[in-house]
Amino acid sequence: MTFIHGGYKHGGQKRGGQHPAAASPAPPAPRVQWSPTLSRQSLVHGGWWPRSIDPYAELPGLILAVDDRLLAVTSVMLGINGWDSRPRQIRVADRTIRLSWFTTQPDALLTVMCAEKYRVDLLVIPSATSPAVAEAAMNLATQAANTTPAPKILAEAAAAVARDAADPADGGEA
Repeated sequence: MTFIHGGYKHGGQKRGGQHPAAASPAPPAPRVQWSPTLSRQSLVHGGWWPRSIDPYAELPGLILAVDDRLLAVTSVMLGINGWDSRPRQIRVADRTIRLSWFTTQPDALLTVMCAEKYRVDLLVIPSATSPAVAEAAMNLATQAANTTPAPKILAEAAAAVARDAADPADGGEA
């Protein structure tokens, strides 16, 4: 597995023939869960909870996971907020993936375009989200034939966790 981060090819040379000071590590396995059917009627096909706001650290692992689950990723569309940079492309597995950043794309939604014009929409759970809210959001995002918009999924998950915490009868603590 090879990918480029900051111009360095993992285990190789920097463009222009210069050797990197250190090879980039392989991307970590992403925290991603898929809807059981990946129905075209669903508004989201699963959820992704990145560990940081660094697209160079987070996107390679997600792209490889989509490659393994579906088809080869060709481009990714993201909202402009919530990331520490906005690269226009990223190298993953010896190919260049185009990244597009849109003010009109909800920050809670990531759209992946794959080979054969296949499209996958994933809920993006902010990296600073509590584990309880992230788990609740993943559960909502992976329901078959989900018709809830991504930003609303996050709000519903946070509200459900707050309700559970406030109601001791449901296992929460008062």
